[in-house]
Amino acid sequence: MKLTSIAMSIFSITASMSALAEDLIIHADAALDVKTGKLIKPVTLVVDDNKISEIKRGHSTVSGDYKVIELPGHTLLPGLFDMHVHLTSDSQVHGYKRLQRTSQRAAITGVRNAKRTLEAGFTSVRNLGAVGYSDIALKHAIYDGDVPGPRIFASGPSLGVTGGHCDNNLLTHEHAVTAKGVADGPWAVRAKVRENIKFGADVIKYCATGGVLSKGTKVGAQQYTQEEMDAIVSEAHLRGLTVAAHAHGTEGIKSAIKAGVDSVEHVSFLDDEAIKLAKKHGTYFSMDIYNTEYILGEGEKAGILEESLNKERVVGARQRASFGKAVKAGVRMVFGSDAGVYPHGDNGKQFSRMVKFGMTELQALQAATITPATLLKQEQKLGSLDVGKYADVIAVKGNPLENISVMEQVSFVVKDGEIEVDKR
Repeated sequence: MKLTSIAMSIFSITASMSALAEDLIIHADAALDVKTGKLIKPVTLVVDDNKISEIKRGHSTVSGDYKVIELPGHTLLPGLFDMHVHLTSDSQVHGYKRLQRTSQRAAITGVRNAKRTLEAGFTSVRNLGAVGYSDIALKHAIYDGDVPGPRIFASGPSLGVTGGHCDNNLLTHEHAVTAKGVADGPWAVRAKVRENIKFGADVIKYCATGGVLSKGTKVGAQQYTQEEMDAIVSEAHLRGLTVAAHAHGTEGIKSAIKAGVDSVEHVSFLDDEAIKLAKKHGTYFSMDIYNTEYILGEGEKAGILEESLNKERVVGARQRASFGKAVKAGVRMVFGSDAGVYPHGDNGKQFSRMVKFGMTELQALQAATITPATLLKQEQKLGSLDVGKYADVIAVKGNPLENISVMEQVSFVVKDGEIEVDKR
């Protein structure tokens, strides 16, 4: 039976590619139950086809034709989620350098970055913005087994206003270029949401405020009106998709929450009212508090405009303070790195910053496992080491509850029951 494009998109997220999966027995020093924070020590985890079929205390064998993996000194965790990446973006290509990159070249870059991301232990990502639907092409290539990479929840082109953060503002009117996702007005943004869904989007991303890396935008200024945001979210939710809103500025954050977005990205200029609204509506925050170090340290060499560097000097410290405030208030938080701004594969470096700026080690790990799975409505399939869930399993040397920096060096990765990385 031939699947429709929308059915195929849903199928590619929820179904697993089990043809290459192996039956595994994994012995390790411990496994973390991310829901309770308890360690199972020592542990045996059994994988049948592409599902976890057993997890129990102690090292034991199971009758059958299993490949046995010994991981002494290691802790097992669920495969990680990064909820804000740009796989088809290159951290060395910013500013005017980006004008030289076609969507086809971006897709090829994405192949490299997808592999690096998977090797870092991130078996699922939410790709929030890509040119030419290149992230959707990459998603299907990974699903079909053509290239290695994480499970992708893709947005396609980000929606934005004319001249706003998600438009292309690098050229003059004589060489006018408008980004694919630009739409103005309630019915125009509804049409753009429908177009993204038509071409395979799993999530809708729009820009509620200005941004750091865009030319000519004020980082805190609201872009879309409340009416336009309401229309975007209403249309996406009508079709069963979640919505992520890029929002640095205070009023834009609050307008996005009032519109009913599922997550707000960046969330730099946060106030008490925005926190109350987020808790009332159950909104998730995704705050990229590591990449400021790369932008200010390496950004000029990568082509980041001086205008953008100046904005980051203001935004970075404020965002980290807002992060701590949101954590303390109990807002639901997910791990989102904005990888692509900085090198893919370094995603795990954000864990230590999340702990430094207010989270416990367990909270940081939950933000990259069970919490994003819940946001994406995948908690029955992914996000924890439970019997019946897809076998997305990683191993790190040591105990991340005692030293979160071990998350920067992942030794072993299983995705969908298939061994992807083995650095034992």
